Amino acid sequence: MIKIHALLLILLATAGSLRAQDFTEQDTLRGSITPERSWWDLNYYHLDIAVDPDKKYITGSNTIRYKVLEEKKIMQIDLQPPLTIEKVLQDGKNLKVKTNGNAHFVHLQKEQLKGAYNEIIVHYSGNPKVAVRAPWDGGFSWKKDSNGKHFVATSCQGLGASVWWPNKDHMYDEVDSMAISVKVPKGLKNISNGRLRKVDEATNTYHWFVNNPINNYGVNVNIGDYVHFGEKYKGEKGALDLDYWVLRDDLEKAKEHFKDTPKMMKAFEHWFGPYPFYEDSFKLVQVPYLGMEHQSSVTYGNQFKKGYLGKDLSGTGWGLKFDFIIIHEAGHEWFANNITYKDAADMWIHEGFTAYSENLFLDYYYGKAAAADYVIGTRNNIRNDKPIIGIYDVNQEGSSDMYYKGANLLHTIRQLIDNDDKWREILRGLNTDFYHQTVSTKQIETYISEKSGIDLSAIFDQYLRTTDIPVLEYKVMADGKFRYRYTNVIEGFKLPVKIVATKEHLIQPTREWQSLQLDTAAKDIIVDRNYYIKTEGQRYK
Repeated sequence: MIKIHALLLILLATAGSLRAQDFTEQDTLRGSITPERSWWDLNYYHLDIAVDPDKKYITGSNTIRYKVLEEKKIMQIDLQPPLTIEKVLQDGKNLKVKTNGNAHFVHLQKEQLKGAYNEIIVHYSGNPKVAVRAPWDGGFSWKKDSNGKHFVATSCQGLGASVWWPNKDHMYDEVDSMAISVKVPKGLKNISNGRLRKVDEATNTYHWFVNNPINNYGVNVNIGDYVHFGEKYKGEKGALDLDYWVLRDDLEKAKEHFKDTPKMMKAFEHWFGPYPFYEDSFKLVQVPYLGMEHQSSVTYGNQFKKGYLGKDLSGTGWGLKFDFIIIHEAGHEWFANNITYKDAADMWIHEGFTAYSENLFLDYYYGKAAAADYVIGTRNNIRNDKPIIGIYDVNQEGSSDMYYKGANLLHTIRQLIDNDDKWREILRGLNTDFYHQTVSTKQIETYISEKSGIDLSAIFDQYLRTTDIPVLEYKVMADGKFRYRYTNVIEGFKLPVKIVATKEHLIQPTREWQSLQLDTAAKDIIVDRNYYIKTEGQRYK
């Protein structure tokens, strides 16, 4: 016994060591709030660039305005090779820059007084990383449309916005507002976040402005032979501009297909509260890849098909009632862009809630049973390969199960609360109380527990931090006695479950065997499918 225990400790220590070695200094510089990041708070960006699609080349600058929180003089700015920083200026003076991989440490000369607002201008250029499989392995997508005209777009979640422009590339600090100026070749347009302030026709430069806080990966550039149409949506905060930018040849298809957009807005304002960026409008922009949740500039490439490229991810038929990209990526305006994770380890806050929004869209238009069919159907996509929560401070996300395991966790919590008005209040409350904020999983867990009046900590731990799915084990004895317990659960796990045996019962299984007397005439035991658990049952005669 002692020898086995010692061997186990050695194996665990070795596994921990190997896991630690998977991450490098660059991972820490990218994924943690370093001392060179923590002393200053982002206030304003002005990204001012020229894009040359023929050469696949960009050049320009980013003005970074910041508030001094501590009186320090070394600032971390992130920019990934092969792009290079040409110079950094403050008050017209060149500053020394020490580079360590993707991180560039700017040595400021000016005294940094606490509470002061200062700015630097970072000039850069180069051929940015070409997207391999956008948006998952992103960068710049350099494509051409059917008429041979350039069709260009950026995508960079996970990889980081520093793959194409210099910034403070960590999710915890969002810039308060941002100007985006993009010069493109004649005959093309650039569509970016926020509202279009002006077009400099002499240089064909498009000037956009974002009034609201925005996360770095949400900033985008989309270049093409675009045409525009739009509509006004009467929303909870008044008139909202819905603007659509599509390739010239796809205009008529888009006018028909994008009718899902106001439907989406109506359903999501019902469930989540007002669209979070009325000042910046809502845009749907066609791109040469599948799509992405860029704030107020949601990108679309679903080929004008229902479902996910024409497929139903739930296998139930309900997934073909809507365009997956319009619904899912727009859902991120509430969960990703309004409420944003502080650390990539908590990416489920974006993806779990937004995958769940697909279910709520169906609930709004087709009813609760259809929505349940859909979200339960998506369980077939869950692998339980590793926990949903990733590793903190190294820009490491968790399992891709964050989408549909996350959605089914939320669907299960809805059953537990068993009050749809309260559940809706919680979802809307999240978007009100964390409005335009970056958050942690712990904050979300605590909020839902407090507002529901139920301690959900063990449930969150079970589904987010383990790969184990609870198993309801039961035995039906000849005398009608129903014995039941949970296996495959952590200590303290509590999840009441509804069963039907002639009539409905609410049982509260634990890890210990419990008993319930059933009607001896009960022939079938039906466990409510809405709870994300497995069942193993036996009947004795």
